[in-house]
Amino acid sequence: MPVNFQDYYKTLGIKKSASQEDIQRAYRKLARKYHPDINKASGAEDSFKQINEAYEVLGDPEKRKKYDQVGSSWNSGFETYNTPGSGNVHFNFSTADPGQFSDFFQNLFGGGWGLGGESELRGGGVRRRRGRDHESRVDISLAEAYYGVHKNIELERIETGPDGRAVKTRKSYGVAIPRGVTEGSLVRLSGQGGSGSGGGEAGDLYLSIHILPDLRFTVNEHDLSTTIDVAPWEAALGSKVTINTMDGRINLSIPAGTQSGRTLRVRGKGMPDSSGSYGDLLVSVRIVVPTDLSARERQLFEALARESGFKARK
Repeated sequence: MPVNFQDYYKTLGIKKSASQEDIQRAYRKLARKYHPDINKASGAEDSFKQINEAYEVLGDPEKRKKYDQVGSSWNSGFETYNTPGSGNVHFNFSTADPGQFSDFFQNLFGGGWGLGGESELRGGGVRRRRGRDHESRVDISLAEAYYGVHKNIELERIETGPDGRAVKTRKSYGVAIPRGVTEGSLVRLSGQGGSGSGGGEAGDLYLSIHILPDLRFTVNEHDLSTTIDVAPWEAALGSKVTINTMDGRINLSIPAGTQSGRTLRVRGKGMPDSSGSYGDLLVSVRIVVPTDLSARERQLFEALARESGFKARK
């Protein structure tokens, strides 16, 4: 029965000249998009499997090299394929991990070639294979990222059953998220990924951190940003204003002559990092004016307008 060639480069949306970093970047982007825990659309699970298969090959330099040697000239009608210096390399279907990968993959890698150090032949020809790593997203608040948190999460997992069919299960995890994690940080749960086969160890589960929007601050790695409103006289004369930080409130000095849009840096009041240092808090100044003047306020502003030689527009 013919076995269709799988264009793994097309699956990941990359060129054949892509670097290993490009391959990993493309895989992670697509894996997040189509992960069954996130994408419930019809066909997402199949796309996720195809993406994993493509990365299984292109993400390993040895398997990628062998795949490139075969190329699109693959013809399943031939039992062997000659590569320079390799002799006759046999492509046989493997009985390991049925249904996890396509017939093309099984035919190409299942019999004669190893799987990049992730599998080995045991007595009797049974292939031992490490389970695949899984990734899922965890949402945390900015305060949880700042202080660290222990969360109990429940994830839906998709495993390949003995008959090769996908089986969905749910499992709970207790996860310690360290203080100072940044957007996209990965927390590794060893041995909580896909099950191995033939006695192989389980893969790992990676939790990708997503920091939810905060009403007071925006986050850029370990720096925080916020905006403070000041009155015209506070900006012109200079003043001290009270602002919020992640661990309390401080008095911030507004220099005389501060313009609207100026950013003031408060060192060490951002997010912690793994070394115990802290980023900075960037405070953007916005000058606001009263919208409902009293009679006396209007008189004072009119007097200022007559007396001042300041020209806002040159």
